[in-house]
Amino acid sequence: MAGKITIQDIAQMAGVSKTTVSRVLNHRPDVNPETRERILHIMDEQGFFPSLAAAGLAGGRSRLIGALVSVSHWPLIPEIMRGIAEVVDQTPYELVLYSSNAGNDAKNYGEVIDRIQATKLTAGLLAIYPGQATPHLADLCRQGFPVVMFDDQGVPPDDVSWVGADQRTGAYQATRHLLQQGHRRIAHIQGPLKYQVSLDRYQGYCDALAEEQVEIEPEFVLQGDFTTPGGKECASQFFAQIGCRPTAIFASNDLMAYGALSAVVESGLRVPEDVAVVGFDDISFSVHSQPPLTTVRQPLYEMGKRSIEVLLSMIDPPEPQTRPWNHKSAPRIQGVNALPVAPVHVRLATNLVMRASSGCAPSPTHTYGSVGVDQAQ
Repeated sequence: MAGKITIQDIAQMAGVSKTTVSRVLNHRPDVNPETRERILHIMDEQGFFPSLAAAGLAGGRSRLIGALVSVSHWPLIPEIMRGIAEVVDQTPYELVLYSSNAGNDAKNYGEVIDRIQATKLTAGLLAIYPGQATPHLADLCRQGFPVVMFDDQGVPPDDVSWVGADQRTGAYQATRHLLQQGHRRIAHIQGPLKYQVSLDRYQGYCDALAEEQVEIEPEFVLQGDFTTPGGKECASQFFAQIGCRPTAIFASNDLMAYGALSAVVESGLRVPEDVAVVGFDDISFSVHSQPPLTTVRQPLYEMGKRSIEVLLSMIDPPEPQTRPWNHKSAPRIQGVNALPVAPVHVRLATNLVMRASSGCAPSPTHTYGSVGVDQAQ
C-alpha cells in the first residue's frame, strides 16, 4: 500500500471499524481476543506505528497527558519528571510537555492554557510550578477538565487537587539542627516574599527559634532571590555587620546556600568552624559542594509519582463494583468524569540530610514532618 499507513487502513485490512482499532491501541478490554490478535498481527506486518493523538480522537478519548512545566524551577524538575515518567511508563498514556517562562504575564499564561484546551489532545493536565497560571488552571478544573497542581508559589485553591511538601516543618528542622549544634546567632536568607514557599520556610525558622526562646534579630534576616549571586550578596551583608556576625546561616534554597558558602570563604572565614551553612531542596550538586551541604531534601521523585497517580485516578476513576446497566455502552465525554471527583490534597514529609557544612559527618537521612493526604468533601 502506497503512502503512510493509517488507522483507517488497518481497520479495512482487518475488516473492523476504526473505533475497534482504536480500542486495541488504547488497551481497552472490550475487544474480542481473536479480533485483537488479528489487528495486532496486521499492524506488525504493515510496520504500523500509531499516532496517539489520532488514536485517541478516533476512540473518543485521548491517551496523552499534558505536563505544564516552569523552566524557572529547572534544578528541581529532573527528579520530579523521573517520578512522573516511572508511573506513566506503566500505563497506555504518554506525556506532552508544555514549557512556560516565569517572565510571562498572566494573560500569556491564559493564552497557553486556552490553546492546550482548544487542541483537545490531552486527557488531563499536570501543572508543575504554574505560578501566574493558577487562576486559569482552577477555572479549567471547575469546567470538569482533570487538573493536578504541583506548586509552592501560592496557596492552591481548595477545589483543585494538588501535591506539595511540608515546607514549614522542613525549615523548622533545619533551624533546630543548628540550635542543637550550639548556634544561637542564626541568620536566614529568605526567598522572594511573593512566594508562599518563602513565607512557609521563614515561619519554620521562627518556630524553631521561638521554641528555644531565641530572639529573632532583624538584621539576621534578609530577602534573597533564590539564586547563587543573591545568596552570596545577602551573606556578605551579614559579615559586613560590625561587632556581631552570625555563626550559622539557613538559606531558603540550595542555590542561595552555595552563594553563602562562597561569601564565607571570601570573608576569610571557615565552614563550618566559623560559620555553619544549611540549605533547602537537596538538588544533585549539594552532595558535591565544598564542603558537602547540609540541606532539607524535598521528596521530588515521590511528589512526581503521587501527582501523576492523582491525575490518572481523575482521568480513569475506578468503576463502581455494581451498576444496574451496561456501563460499556454508556457515553463518555472527553476529559469530564460522569461523577464529580473530590479534590485530593497531598503533602509529603521532608528529610534533613546532615553533611559537613553544618559540622556533621555524612549520616543517614532523617525524616521529619508529616505525610498528609486528604480528600476534600
